[in-house]
Amino acid sequence: MDMSHTELTFIPPVIACRGACARAPENTMPAFIAAREDGAQWIETDVKLTEDGVPVLMHDDTLDRTTNGSGLVADMTWADMQQLDAGSWFAPEFAGTPVPALEELLVFARAAHMRLNLEIKPSPGRARATTMITLINTARVWPHALPPPLISSFDIESLLIAAQLHPGWPRSLLLDEWREDWQELAVLTQATVLSLNANMLTPARIAMLNASSFPLLAYTINDSTRARVLLQAGFRAVLSNDPANVLGSLGL
Repeated sequence: MDMSHTELTFIPPVIACRGACARAPENTMPAFIAAREDGAQWIETDVKLTEDGVPVLMHDDTLDRTTNGSGLVADMTWADMQQLDAGSWFAPEFAGTPVPALEELLVFARAAHMRLNLEIKPSPGRARATTMITLINTARVWPHALPPPLISSFDIESLLIAAQLHPGWPRSLLLDEWREDWQELAVLTQATVLSLNANMLTPARIAMLNASSFPLLAYTINDSTRARVLLQAGFRAVLSNDPANVLGSLGL
């Protein structure tokens, strides 16, 4: 399926970042279910590989912050990962919440008619394997008749591989700090969207970005006033941990 960036629609213009993780533990099924309940139509998540090559939804290179485990995600097998508790750190009522495999989210989003923003977040040295396995697994599960996921990454190699594997899928270049060569980098990676840390956005930079042809996303916005300002300034959508709050303030 060929999909130019002009066909990307963000309605409503709020993407649930790691799910609705203000209400439930990030990158878990309760957070994604909460995002749907909150009215979000887009979900963003982070994809890493276990030691034995299973794509799982985890932001950090290590397990320590968001599970009762410790050590590197890349050193854990999928069987070991399934034994972890990814919810107790957030609140007692989420005790026993498992780390989801990517496939579980794909099946959920497909059934819920939700759009996906899959951030390829490879552990060090695993960009090629993480990107290839993520896209191959996604293509196997995701119906061809539906709009494909938005593939995003800070990792240049991951975006280049994604462009080779599925050139028709939209890709987002993530930038955490301002770079004067942002446009050249976007062209190099064949990005179709720019996702930018809102902390680095000034009026002058926003004007410069708007002069380009790239649709713009901003992260991570939990303040409803800031969300409204950015959307009025031309951003297509904002990524938020609290989509209910932002959507409510926008009257959506």
